[in-house]
Amino acid sequence: MHRRARLAASLATAAALLVACSAPPGPRAAPAPASPPTSPATAPSAEPARQPVAPRVTVAAEQERRWLDSWPVGARTLPVRPDGFGEVRRTPAELRVRRMPTRDVLPPPAGGRWQASVQRIGPRVRDRMGTSWERGCPVPLRDLRYLRVTFWGFDRAPHTGELVVQERHARGVVGVFRRLYAARFPIEQMTLPTTSHRDPTPSGDGNGTGAMVCRSATGQSFYSAHAYGLAIDLNPFQNPYLREGLVIPERASAYLDRAWRRPGMVHRHSLVVREFARIGWSWGGDWRTLKDYQHFSATGR
Repeated sequence: MHRRARLAASLATAAALLVACSAPPGPRAAPAPASPPTSPATAPSAEPARQPVAPRVTVAAEQERRWLDSWPVGARTLPVRPDGFGEVRRTPAELRVRRMPTRDVLPPPAGGRWQASVQRIGPRVRDRMGTSWERGCPVPLRDLRYLRVTFWGFDRAPHTGELVVQERHARGVVGVFRRLYAARFPIEQMTLPTTSHRDPTPSGDGNGTGAMVCRSATGQSFYSAHAYGLAIDLNPFQNPYLREGLVIPERASAYLDRAWRRPGMVHRHSLVVREFARIGWSWGGDWRTLKDYQHFSATGR
């Protein structure tokens, strides 16, 4: 009995499905009426053609351009003090946060890639050095090496710099500047030392990073570590020398405020100090009798 009831229910369900599938489709929805044509009086105006957009000039780039135009480095000589240094002056407004672009002496690296080389001093480099090295200097020319390293400028672009250091420290110095480039530590200028570096005219606004120059220590009668190719001065304007009221560069007094941190400055425990310490060089900012924030040396003086 139950089997007959289930069979009857299945036949009823199949019949209902057959009727539903054979039923004619319902009416389709009427298409939406087309919008009436727009008269010329009410037609929206055509979008104006786009004008070419001039390249954006950032505020920083514009400031750098104005500073470079308004402050010619080295052109304004200072009166000389009895000790031979220039008179210390207040830092001009244009130089209180110094971000001058680099003036290229050598072509910048292709593609902005890090590049470095270590070479013996050949005749061309020797001629360019002038009296920054001459016979009688405490280290022979054969013991010096000419370095080219990529550095990052304040203009946010890569440049090619030159240094002369003692041979046994050449590879270590290259390693330091490689790390500084990777960290984009800005350097304004790094050119080969010349005659003018040995006996500079006091303008008080120089900012050249350099190494070997055959000269005496500042205010002393004995040779500086620079004369041996064992010292480097890094961004002198951002990291001035201070001793008993003497400031070098003479217009860099604004950078004696080490709490006011600006690009290119060297601070205790910073990457720059750590990297030079890694190759055994000490920092003049740690000295007690004077402060030489720009100075790093293998001799400790």
